[in-house]
Amino acid sequence: MDGGGGMYKAFGSNGSRVSRVVWMLEELGEPYEFVPVKLRSSEAYALNPSGKVPILVDDDLTVTDSAAICVYLADKHADKGMGANAGVAGRAEMDSWMHFAQSEFEAPLWNKLRHRFILPKEIRVDVGPAAAYDFGSEVKALDRRLGEKQFALGDRFSAVDVLLGDMGAWARAGKFPIASDNVNAYMDRVLERPARTRSQAVCGLQ
Repeated sequence: MDGGGGMYKAFGSNGSRVSRVVWMLEELGEPYEFVPVKLRSSEAYALNPSGKVPILVDDDLTVTDSAAICVYLADKHADKGMGANAGVAGRAEMDSWMHFAQSEFEAPLWNKLRHRFILPKEIRVDVGPAAAYDFGSEVKALDRRLGEKQFALGDRFSAVDVLLGDMGAWARAGKFPIASDNVNAYMDRVLERPARTRSQAVCGLQ
């Protein structure tokens, strides 16, 4: 999207976690600019000490980490209903989901990706079987956490579902089996959303 000042700027590379940020912005209907920036480039280091993407710039505020960005956007646009349920308990519930998504569900996917494409070739090892085993365990955990709910926080779509859906798409692309009808139905529900389709086009993935 093009536009003048005052809009969000989402920095990241095609295929990176910036897809979650763009998806979140599309769901919120907020104006933004997608700025292609490569991992550990001079532009990325200028905004994030680790040189990692995605990065969201909102006027004078810079936010890093895809989960933190999505939570920030959900909180800032609370009227759109993509944030935590009310109260301290609602925040704890959302935080628990976000930590599960990144630290548990995504970890095996990221581990395999690092050893396939990111780490120096001389230190890569075959983590495929271990990653598949771990991911299978996390699919079972997600199945239990979801139960009969339509979405992570209940009957409404939230920032949590943006993260989990993006991870599910990553898993499917990486040929990780999702051996749960419940989890697959959930992934279909969130990935078929029009905002997801629009975000993929913006990130050059369609």
